[in-house]
Amino acid sequence: MTVREDFLYYLWKFGKLHLQNLETSQGETVEIMHLGTRNQYAGPDFFNAQLRIGGQLWAGNVEMHVQSSDWFVHHHENDTNYDNVILHVVWNHDMDVHRKDNSVIPTIVLKNYCDEAMLARYQKLLHQSPKWMHCEADFPVLNDFLLENWLERVYLERLETKAAEIEKLVKESNYDWEAVLFRLMAKGFGLKLNSQAFYEAACSVDFGLLRKFSDSQQTLEAFLFGMVGLLSQEASQEQYYVTLQKEFTYLCHKFQHKKTPTIPLQFFRTRPANFPTIRISQLATLYHQQQHLFSKVIHTTSLEQLYTILQVTTSSFWETHYTFEKQSPKRIKKVSKKFIDVLLINSIIPLQYCYQKYQGKLAVDGILQLLCTISPEKNAIIQKFTTKNINIENALQTQALLELKKNYCNRDKCLECAIGSTLLHQLQN
Repeated sequence: MTVREDFLYYLWKFGKLHLQNLETSQGETVEIMHLGTRNQYAGPDFFNAQLRIGGQLWAGNVEMHVQSSDWFVHHHENDTNYDNVILHVVWNHDMDVHRKDNSVIPTIVLKNYCDEAMLARYQKLLHQSPKWMHCEADFPVLNDFLLENWLERVYLERLETKAAEIEKLVKESNYDWEAVLFRLMAKGFGLKLNSQAFYEAACSVDFGLLRKFSDSQQTLEAFLFGMVGLLSQEASQEQYYVTLQKEFTYLCHKFQHKKTPTIPLQFFRTRPANFPTIRISQLATLYHQQQHLFSKVIHTTSLEQLYTILQVTTSSFWETHYTFEKQSPKRIKKVSKKFIDVLLINSIIPLQYCYQKYQGKLAVDGILQLLCTISPEKNAIIQKFTTKNINIENALQTQALLELKKNYCNRDKCLECAIGSTLLHQLQN
């Protein structure tokens, strides 16, 4: 049967082997004193193992491959990081591997010591007919405590990834946290179709200018609409459009702001309430009404307070328009709680986490608790999970499940997942 290296790691790390009477392919006895520590980075797979091989005690590293010859496929013979390998663990032994002094590196053929029931379970988990998730049939038997704790850990992995991206922005902005928040909020207001266009426009401007304009809703709208390229042509004879266009031209001249090209905005396949025109006006309202927004949201752990801060409408012109060209029946266009939830999940909470790390005052429990008060997201992936008898109650769970599907299920990393590892372990008990 076909196995992958991660199965070898699993067997070795958790000792899922017949450890008595271990021998190398050269016939030397092997006694394991310490399996070593799993290395997640470049270099041998396990560090600091202690083994007795042929009666002699060895301390060093262990490297694993499906085929012995993979040593040369991966060019380890030219890498000094592998000079201290004391044992080569393989599934199939097709050739000896030598050290630089021409001595043979002892090799254990793992398939000779693996329990047949474990192999059958592995085969069932990863190599049956294609499924949306390999373990989907086993979800109903999972322990709730296991699932809850694993999802929390997976969410923190997702949060760390987002925080790493924010940390780059913080450094690029010379630690102007308000400017970073504006970029994240602009991206969020752009939603899926226009997020990149809004984000690039936000990154192209000195946030200090927006601070200057925040006293005037109209001035903010003129600058923001101009930034995303909606004032670049004679698109409308509406007086409001003409006024904004003139004001943006004046601001660019006064503050020597260059009109940089932007990614074309998308109106097609977008609900009118999500048109970039509406979202830009709401963003302008937010920064007009909530000056020093960063200081207001960074320490707030109350969901209701965050809703109050972020719940904004458009300027009066957009109550009767969705575009500059055409008038529509009057309607107050207020951001919904669902939209605010998206901002909290993708922008505010990751920024809170990143800032707490920067301050050395990380309060993970508070962040997790806040996320647990937010309603679960609704999308195709989450809907699919609900068909697997998973009780989904909040946004922490949905975020974790999205991460689980993307970085574990889709990449067949079952043996690095607590769920897959537990399912294999249960067979042994």
